[in-house]
Amino acid sequence: MSMTPMYTPQDIQRILQGMREELTFVGIKELKTPDEVDAAFSDPKGTSLLVVNSVCGCAAGNARPGVALALQNKTIPDQLFTVFAGQDPAATAKARGFMPEVEPSSPSFFLFKDGHLVYTMPRHMIEGRDARTVAIDLINAFNTHCSANGPSVSPEVFAKSPSVHVCGSQIPTVA
Repeated sequence: MSMTPMYTPQDIQRILQGMREELTFVGIKELKTPDEVDAAFSDPKGTSLLVVNSVCGCAAGNARPGVALALQNKTIPDQLFTVFAGQDPAATAKARGFMPEVEPSSPSFFLFKDGHLVYTMPRHMIEGRDARTVAIDLINAFNTHCSANGPSVSPEVFAKSPSVHVCGSQIPTVA
C-alpha cells in the first residue's frame, strides 16, 4: 500500500512562512542565523523580548496570538526578536546560549533588561491557556520592566494580523 504525502514541500514552506509572518507582522524581527542573533544582542541597553517560535498547537493558538495582543499595550520592550525552534536550529541554539541556566522550551518568551534576563514564560506557562491570559502575563512583565511606547503596530494594522483570524478567533484589543 502506497500513500502519497498529504503536504508537498511547497505546502510546508507556505505553512511555515505563515507561522513566521504572524510574528513579523506585529513588528517582531526574525533572527535566522547565529550572526543575526549576535548582532541583535550585541548592544544590551534597554529591553528586548525574545520569542522562541514553534510549530506546535500551543504556539499557534496561545503564544503567537498572545504576544501579538500583548504588543498592543501602551508599554512594550525596546526591541522585539524571534527565533524559530526546529526551523532555524543554529539561531535558536545561539539565542538559548544567552540564558544557559534556563531549560530549552518552545514556544517561550524571554524578556531582557540591559542584557539581564528579567522574565521568562516557558511552554508550560503557555500550554493549555488562552491567548488573552498569555497576553495579560506578558503585559504585566512589560509594565514592570519596559518603557518604550506601544503598540508595536497601529490598531488598524493589528486588526489585519494573521493571528486575529486563526481558527476564526477574534482577539480583543487592549486599550
